[in-house]
Amino acid sequence: MMIRPSKTWREGVAEEARELAAGTLEPEQACMASLFPEALLVATDAVLQDFETDVRGLAEPSDEQVLEVVKRVVIALNAVNEPYDHAAYETGEREQLCDYIDQVLEASSIDVPALTARRGIDRHAITDEWRDW
Repeated sequence: MMIRPSKTWREGVAEEARELAAGTLEPEQACMASLFPEALLVATDAVLQDFETDVRGLAEPSDEQVLEVVKRVVIALNAVNEPYDHAAYETGEREQLCDYIDQVLEASSIDVPALTARRGIDRHAITDEWRDW
């Protein structure tokens, strides 16, 4: 089952808040709320929702159509990342977002390994051309 990275991040923020409230975590050790402010989570969710809708709308897509949808989600995530000094999505978050993009495509019966092989790129490089994060 595909789980949006933003859902996982939101759950981490909530868990940290529970630990703070219970006194099992010291305030100086808390970082989740500052790493994942609500505005970032909401914006990321919206972008991923649009991506899911776009992918579901593809019927027997060409490579170009799939790559155009990938390009749109990546550019939209670039825009979400920008107000955070391009540091909202660090290595772990980048990997989660890329994995999620791959999973959404695969769940829609898009053969990502075949598509990327036809393009002469590594499967995990499908976002690289447009990605700033």
